[in-house]
Amino acid sequence: MVLTFCLATAMAAPTQTFTVLYDFNINNGSSVGNPVGSVVQGSDGNFYGVGTSYYGTVYKMTPEGTETTLYRFCSQPNCTDGEYLAAGVFLANDGNFYGTTEEGGTGLYGTVYKMTPEGTLTTLYNFCSQPNCTDGESPMAALIQASDGNLYGTTAFGGSNGWGTVFRVTSGGTLTTLYNFCSQPNCTDGSDPSTGLIQASDGNFYGTTAGTVFKITSGGTLTTLYRFCSQPKCTDGSGPKGALIQATDGSFYGTTNVGGVGSPDCQGLSQGCGTVFKITPQGALTTLYSFCAQANCADGVYPAAGLVQGSDGNFYGTTSYGGIGYDKSYPLTGNGTIFQITSGGTLTTVHSFTGTDGANPLGGLLQASNGTFYGTTSGGGEDYGTFFSLLMGVGGPAITLSPTALNFGDEIRGEPSAALTVTATNTGSATLDIDSITINGDFAIFANTCGATLAPGVICNVSVTFTPQALGLLTGTLTFTDNAPNSPQGVALSGTGVKVMPATLTPATAKYAKQKVGTTSKPKTFTLTNKQIATLTDIAISTTGDFAVSATTCGTSLAAKQKCTISVTFTPTQTGTRTGELSVSDSAGNSPQTASLTGTGD
Repeated sequence: MVLTFCLATAMAAPTQTFTVLYDFNINNGSSVGNPVGSVVQGSDGNFYGVGTSYYGTVYKMTPEGTETTLYRFCSQPNCTDGEYLAAGVFLANDGNFYGTTEEGGTGLYGTVYKMTPEGTLTTLYNFCSQPNCTDGESPMAALIQASDGNLYGTTAFGGSNGWGTVFRVTSGGTLTTLYNFCSQPNCTDGSDPSTGLIQASDGNFYGTTAGTVFKITSGGTLTTLYRFCSQPKCTDGSGPKGALIQATDGSFYGTTNVGGVGSPDCQGLSQGCGTVFKITPQGALTTLYSFCAQANCADGVYPAAGLVQGSDGNFYGTTSYGGIGYDKSYPLTGNGTIFQITSGGTLTTVHSFTGTDGANPLGGLLQASNGTFYGTTSGGGEDYGTFFSLLMGVGGPAITLSPTALNFGDEIRGEPSAALTVTATNTGSATLDIDSITINGDFAIFANTCGATLAPGVICNVSVTFTPQALGLLTGTLTFTDNAPNSPQGVALSGTGVKVMPATLTPATAKYAKQKVGTTSKPKTFTLTNKQIATLTDIAISTTGDFAVSATTCGTSLAAKQKCTISVTFTPTQTGTRTGELSVSDSAGNSPQTASLTGTGD
């Protein structure tokens, strides 16, 4: 079912085309319904998201609106694979998707999972695995991948104080708690973080709790930048539910679910119906807009997701209620809206949901590589939500860069990386004149198909390599200068220079769960990476103790810059703690590469 709406706002905004591409309906045999979180675009051009029906699902959607269910949670006994999703997935550098479940897993209070584009799920970590859930419980936000290659996120509850955590987890499933909220008297450092993190251009992480904006280093040092409700009647906002974004001006932008300047039509809460705000890295906050500023809250109320900065330099987001169908006698009414807001705070309602075309979006928007915005509603349509597109007509040239950041991970000092590619698309209606494409830092342009001009709808590619000249985190920027209104545009570049380590075996340690004597555990997977620019040869794999290789994709050689995997099982021969080692010998200068193994016989 495809519904298309063409409309023009009263504020001289360009024409928009809104299209319902898919109606979610679990009554027609689909497992997907009531989507939450933002969708992401895969390297195949399709979109990936999650639904909350049937304990939670992950789905794939083509740009034309064909849905495929990839995984249905609680498919394992006692829901050890996790259940109930509150946030979407993200695409990592290895081509897989990563996410969290709010509940389920062996600890009952959520998981971190990895999923291949084909739908094969691996549980990386089970929360509440430690006594009293000191490792956190109930993650409700999406993960991010930082420049060090690790995953970072938050739990809404648990931790040593019970009020949530910030954590880091490796791709092999090793979790480190970086910070426990409510560590300060009266919880002045915040509590209950239900939103995710972003890594800013300074390398630090930024996020929000139920009442604060914070900065945290990769080592776990937290600084509270701002406390909401610092102004009378919370006119500065309260209760953010969406992650921050860092805009091209270096400041952070976000939304609060409630608070702001009150309105007679904003009933049920004396503290307002939500805000859009800007905050500098130093913590200076500016409220850009308070919702329900229009009669009968036609501009929407209660935004439940963050913003995205479009290729035109403006910000786009959604409100979960308000707009068409709002009744001020009942706060949680109305179908919600899509809005555009400038950095100066001028808001335009781009689309008001009618119910037929969707209702109550609980996720933000994604601007895809073709310049079109995509998103979902949690209800409406055929009652279980919709998947939609929004094409913003732009008068003049406009450029969309995808991705907006490249992370090269670890690279040996002095050796060039494999090339990563940025795609530039002219999403406007006039020719884009490209004045220059420049790069700085330890990064270089490897290939460039962009000429001096780019016609509307045409794409070009710039490939970039990373050759670290120093150790540690290194950053740079790929900069496009052109005649688009938001020129110059930048792609953030990052990578880490490391010492010569020709081959690595990760993770370096693995701990197996308690296992009955004589029985065999599920395998744990280790990755052998050849970081050399030459082929790794003479590969031989061995184990000691009660551990054995059950499968491997490694042969006797491994091409330059490639990876292979080794699966190892644990079969205890007696009770108590059992130890062993996985060892890989090869032609690398640091041979053998080893991993320590431990398990407990029961």
